[in-house]
Amino acid sequence: MSEIPGTADGVVWQSNPPGSIYDYIRVASFSIGPDGLVDQWSLRAAELFGVSARDIRGTDPVEAFIPAELRPRGHRKVAEILDGKEWTGLVPFRVPGERHARGLAEVYVMPSETEHGERGAVCIAVDVRALRQIETDLASSQAIFGQSPFGFLLFGTDLTVKRANQRFATVFGGTAEEHRGRTVHDYLSLAEADRLTAALRRVLETGEAVTDLEITGTAPGTTERRHWSVNLYRVHSGSGRPIGVAGLSTDVTRRHNAAREAASARRNLALLNEATARIGTSLDLETTARELLDVAVPGFCDLAAVDLYQGLLTGDEAPPGRAGSPTAQLRRVASASAVSDAPALVGPSAAAPECCTAGPARVGAVHRYPFHSACAKALRTGRPVLVPADDGGLVHSTLAVPMVAHDTVVGLVQFSRAKGSEPFGERDRALAVELAARAAVCIDNARLYRREHERALILQRSLLPPGDPEAAGLDIACRYLPGNAATEVGGDWFDVIELPGHRTALVVGDVMGRGLRAAVAMGELRTAVRTLAQLDLEPAEVLSHLDEIARGLGAPIGAQTSRTAHKQRGPELSEVYLATCVYAVYDAVTRRCTFANAGHLPPVLVAPGEEARLLDVPPGMPLGVGGEPFEEVEVELPEGALLSLYTDGLVESREHGLDEGLQELRRVLTVPEMALEDACDHVLNTLDTRHGQDDIALLMARVRGLPAEAVGDWRLPREPRSVWRARELARAQLTAWELEPLIDTVELLVSELVTNALRYGEGEIRLRLLRDRTLVCEVWDAGLVQPRRRRARDTDEGGRGLQLVGLLSACWGSRRTPRGKTVWFELALPDGEGAAEPSVDQLLSMF
Repeated sequence: MSEIPGTADGVVWQSNPPGSIYDYIRVASFSIGPDGLVDQWSLRAAELFGVSARDIRGTDPVEAFIPAELRPRGHRKVAEILDGKEWTGLVPFRVPGERHARGLAEVYVMPSETEHGERGAVCIAVDVRALRQIETDLASSQAIFGQSPFGFLLFGTDLTVKRANQRFATVFGGTAEEHRGRTVHDYLSLAEADRLTAALRRVLETGEAVTDLEITGTAPGTTERRHWSVNLYRVHSGSGRPIGVAGLSTDVTRRHNAAREAASARRNLALLNEATARIGTSLDLETTARELLDVAVPGFCDLAAVDLYQGLLTGDEAPPGRAGSPTAQLRRVASASAVSDAPALVGPSAAAPECCTAGPARVGAVHRYPFHSACAKALRTGRPVLVPADDGGLVHSTLAVPMVAHDTVVGLVQFSRAKGSEPFGERDRALAVELAARAAVCIDNARLYRREHERALILQRSLLPPGDPEAAGLDIACRYLPGNAATEVGGDWFDVIELPGHRTALVVGDVMGRGLRAAVAMGELRTAVRTLAQLDLEPAEVLSHLDEIARGLGAPIGAQTSRTAHKQRGPELSEVYLATCVYAVYDAVTRRCTFANAGHLPPVLVAPGEEARLLDVPPGMPLGVGGEPFEEVEVELPEGALLSLYTDGLVESREHGLDEGLQELRRVLTVPEMALEDACDHVLNTLDTRHGQDDIALLMARVRGLPAEAVGDWRLPREPRSVWRARELARAQLTAWELEPLIDTVELLVSELVTNALRYGEGEIRLRLLRDRTLVCEVWDAGLVQPRRRRARDTDEGGRGLQLVGLLSACWGSRRTPRGKTVWFELALPDGEGAAEPSVDQLLSMF
């Protein structure tokens, strides 16, 4: 028993205090009277020996508990004790009624006297098994507590250290005894100590164990941040009373670092995977730079900025070699920050020229890095450089990483981390280089694309008609939408070609295939069409020549271009170029249009007040197939009619068939008359063109024939006076048209052409004057011999007529007709830009 001072009565008696040895060792007591019989028997004796006081009182203890073979010795010992001798020893015992011993008791016997002076004995017995168990438990406890490789603490109910093992003392210094009475605040920071104290109190109150509680701190004499895993459980006395909390701590710093490295590696891999998916989605320099920063901030850093060489952005070629120019101009193309009120990452500050993280550069600003700055060093060497941070600034760690693609530095990216974040390590440096390299490749691809894109646009502009095409008797509107968004050129084309006699050739074609290859083939065919059109051939003849040209496009240099050689060429020597084309020649005087088709879609005609209809033009075979002739169809176009030529991208897609697309086109074109440009937009906006699947070319023409008063047409007999008659008719017509300034020139040139027709031609002569944007004069005859301009000798009396025509007209020529030939010349109207008057030397050179 123990007493606790400080109470009102002086002492308070407390039985069975927590942690008493009696909680673990149950001591039994009894007494023997002068007659050697048991006269008192305690309750604990009854528990130890299993016999109640009523059954044992008044009996001989030797006879009751000691086995028969040991009883004689037992009686001798009892007699000695009653004679006044003390005795201590081990006594086997048994429960009465049992034959064999069941236990071994350590008995302490002390003589006693009754109030009458008679001698007795007081006996105290302890079960030896309980003692041995205590010895074993103490040894085990000492082994665990003292020899454990883990830190072990025992906290009392007041949460102070009652015991610490040597392992704990090794980490935190001193001996194990010196840690008695301390609290967790003596070892940890305030926040961590409060957290651990709360856990200790919770375990003590609830009895629920806490496992794997991670605590961070530093050991005495070191600055290394360490991590411990703490397990807490409540400790009880033998009677079950809580007497404290045991804490087992394990140093998991290495495990934590390994886990952090593994997490960092997983995060980096995820970041690289995200970079692969998100960087380079567009072929645009600025967009690619922004995509890099979208990946890096805030997943990798807190602030970032991208600078690209100014020459790169203006289209100049990148400097050769791995190293970039450290003093060349750079432009800030993108910046990002996950920190509010963060400074921009820019060029050097005045106070610290080696620092690249001060100053207010914004997106779009152009700047240079000083030669000896860290950023310039990164550009110069092509390697990342750790940039020193300004003292007291927000940024405490910056990596300047050059963007290297194909051994060429294209720019610089700065990754920065603000205070509170971990500084960049070697793993971060490697990741930064990888991110910059991936972005650099995409930026270099964007640079190459921009260069090729500009070249493609130049090619496209050179292949398509410049500006708004003009034609006599036609209002023209056209649209071209390339299906290849990467180059914006394709194999579709259209053209409007002015022909003599106020006639116009309308062409729409489609080279099978896409991209630059198809565009180049298209350019060659378009050039060939313009050349053939200037020869004033019939539409079917033009397509026949185009077919031969298409079959020769894929031939290797030097190969024969004959039909036999073409058929014998194998696929390894040539490529197949196929194209479709519709070629139409419109005569503004007669409003008749002649069509020839090479596998192309039929034209659509919308007459005023009628529904749109497909013209029945024989389709023919595509250009490049060969072996089949082309047919012509002549159609008279009503005044005000709308003619549409187009490519298959307008009416055909993966979602619907060709017939459905043609039907929809007819429906869209059957609308009230509207402006031609509006009609083009209406068609493209209404039809489900699925732009991007194929190229689209659309050519629309509104028929405006020449009025009858703008045409003078006469037939002249084949006789000499027809020359005079032709001059007279021309003078009268020009007077009626109020073109008197042209009368003298036209009379002279008409007389020359009619004279040539009389001298070299055949049959009836036809004279026609056409007035539109220019004045055209035509002389027809039935002869097939084409006039040829030549230089007359000094002694020749003739041969100078065509030279006069060439000098005095804006242009002249001849063409075949179904019944002969036509020789023509053209003059600008007086209010237009006429041809320059011939000089005296030019006139004299004809003689």
